Amino acid sequence: MWRDLGLLRSELGLMLSRWRNRLGLGVLALVPLMVTIGMYQSSRAGGGPDIVGGLTNGLVVPLTALFAEAVLFLPLAVAMLSGDAIAGEANQGTLRYLLTVPVARTRLLVVKYLSLMIGAVMGVGIVLLVGGILGVAVFGAGETATLSGSRIGFWDSLGRLLLAGAYVSVILWAIAAIGLFFSTLVDQPVAVSIGVMVVVALMGIAQAVPELEWLRPWLLTTRVQSFVDLMRDPIYWTQMRNGVLVALGWMAVFLAAAWARFTSRDITS
Repeated sequence: MWRDLGLLRSELGLMLSRWRNRLGLGVLALVPLMVTIGMYQSSRAGGGPDIVGGLTNGLVVPLTALFAEAVLFLPLAVAMLSGDAIAGEANQGTLRYLLTVPVARTRLLVVKYLSLMIGAVMGVGIVLLVGGILGVAVFGAGETATLSGSRIGFWDSLGRLLLAGAYVSVILWAIAAIGLFFSTLVDQPVAVSIGVMVVVALMGIAQAVPELEWLRPWLLTTRVQSFVDLMRDPIYWTQMRNGVLVALGWMAVFLAAAWARFTSRDITS
């Protein structure tokens, strides 16, 4: 167990040491800043949408930023991390030596996936933290207008914001499972990242095609923004519950596929 924790710490340290991952976190933090500027200018002009006109709680900023990033930037960040999981090690020629420590392949795969899960939470956390600080600093910590027309207090808003972050993290864990599977197939991290984003793009296209309406309930892109129901009063849980179940299904399928591939793979690099 302690060896696994040490391996996980090493994996997270390696993840945070890569300059492209740090740059990715910077990009994620940039969106809340842009949202804050846009909302501030709209509120000053008096021509913004209703949610801005009635804004007295800065926590609407991170919620809006999360809504904007959940479809593209956060999946892209997870796709980049997935490329380094197995394919990155194979590309650098360190995977074979890592397995001679010794570390059982199943345990290594679990550690790799745990690191991806933590990376996804970190990405969501950056969006919420930066957005929350900027939003409260600019707009204050009063009440928030819900989509139902009622108002909720600051602490209620904070709790709903954290639930939104947790929900998006679960969806991203499903995307990470897809990326982990792709990472066991090839030795090029870029190919994994491109593959994951192609899958996400195809989901988006399928979501927009009327003839594929039967497929929409099973798509992660359809579910990822369902956390807006947290801003209803009372909260509407059905879509988020279904979204979690769909994400768990994707995770089960692709984690099983990744395990089957990695445990039977001939490691030559």
